[in-house]
Order: sequence, then structure tokens, then C-alpha cells
Amino acid sequence: MTPEEMKQRTKQFGIRVIRVVESLPASRVCNIIGGQLLRAGTSVGSNYRAACRARSQAEFIAKLGIVEKEADESLYWMEVLIEAGLVKAARLAALMSEADEILSIVVASSNTARGGRRRPTRKSAIRNPQSAMAPPSTPTSEQNTNG
Repeated sequence: MTPEEMKQRTKQFGIRVIRVVESLPASRVCNIIGGQLLRAGTSVGSNYRAACRARSQAEFIAKLGIVEKEADESLYWMEVLIEAGLVKAARLAALMSEADEILSIVVASSNTARGGRRRPTRKSAIRNPQSAMAPPSTPTSEQNTNG
């Protein structure tokens, strides 16, 4: 899939999310959850576009990470709508499938951009002073008594 095709696909995903949110029942809960879904679902496409305009590979990977997070969050809010009994699963099945496919594509792209590594491993600059100490010894039977 070309970047242009993926841009179009993620934009269409956002439009479909808009339509679902617009059709939710009018209630306080649906307004709040719908707002969360709307924000996450529409940001998938905008952040993918930003990734395509990245100035470096590191920025590209970071932006794809945001797309991954937002697609996954979209899935979460759809699951909440279903599990709360606010929307029937059949109504969201195709949109959830699309979110899952977009998520898979983005994860694969991110892995490729990293050279096959899932996440870069970085050691924290914060040192645990206890890590330099010897591991604690096994308690003796005298230390294990409760009396």
C-alpha cells in the first residue's frame, strides 16, 4: 500500500468514525464516550499525514507510534460502547476490523522503519543504588519463625 493510499484509508476511517458518533443515542455517557472515540478515530489520519511529512526517521517512527496509539484507543472506545450495551457489536464490526487492519499496517511499518526491532531499548540514566548490592540471602529457618 502506498503512503497516498494509506492517507486516504485513514481519512475514510475518520469519516466513518464521525458517522458512528453522530448516530449514537443522545445521552451523557454516549456524548462522553463518543467524544473520546471521535478524537481518537479522527486523529489516526491526521497523525499518519504528519508521519508522511516527518523530517527524520526518528520523527517518522514517533508519529507512527501516535497513529498506533490512536487506532488502538479507537478500538478500545468501540469495545466500551459494545460492552456497555450502548451499540450492537454487528454495527461496529466492520469499523473495528478496519481499525485492527490499520493498526497492523502501522505496527508493521514501524517495525520496518526500526530495522525489524519492535521498540528501541534504552537504559535509564537513573541508577538504583540497591542494584549494586548483592541480592538478599535466603532467610534461614530461624528468621522464618512467626513466634
